[in-house]
Amino acid sequence: MPPTEQTRWFSEHVLPYEPALRAYLHRRFPTLPDHDDLVQETYARMLRAKEAGRLTYERAFLFTAARNAAIDLFRRRRTAPHESLDETDVPLAILEETPGIVESLDREQRLEALLEAIVALPERCRQVMMLRHLDGVSYKEIAARLGISPETVKVHMIKGVKDCTRFFQQRGLLAATAPAREERVAS
Repeated sequence: MPPTEQTRWFSEHVLPYEPALRAYLHRRFPTLPDHDDLVQETYARMLRAKEAGRLTYERAFLFTAARNAAIDLFRRRRTAPHESLDETDVPLAILEETPGIVESLDREQRLEALLEAIVALPERCRQVMMLRHLDGVSYKEIAARLGISPETVKVHMIKGVKDCTRFFQQRGLLAATAPAREERVAS
């Protein structure tokens, strides 16, 4: 697509959604530090999809690409930074203790499942869980940031943990727990 045609398409079919996209990112991913980078990454993904001929519904693709870019950013934030090491500085015993491919893949799959579980939570519950577990914010700070009471934060945390546990159990990633005491008494 020639640059002028691409520019016209972008300004007609993508830019009108930018305010809604930014609001969506702020609402859905409040703990991410820079939504501008996510918007730019979303636009880049959208342009690549358009050039490849895989784009039919601009608005749907825009919001899906933004969500995926945010999840990718969470994944990158959770991995440790890589440092280059000179072989002469590292004893071989340390190199042998590093996890194998299977362990690395398992860890990556677990992290991906956790992100899916968190994204599936109701909005306020997701905000509380992300602030607490990804950013390490205290209950009082979460309450102040979100304008809710610390008790409400606690309720959202309990709901988030229960919903994530149910999510993992439904996908076979966590063994089902014993029935609740009330259910055992009733039978």
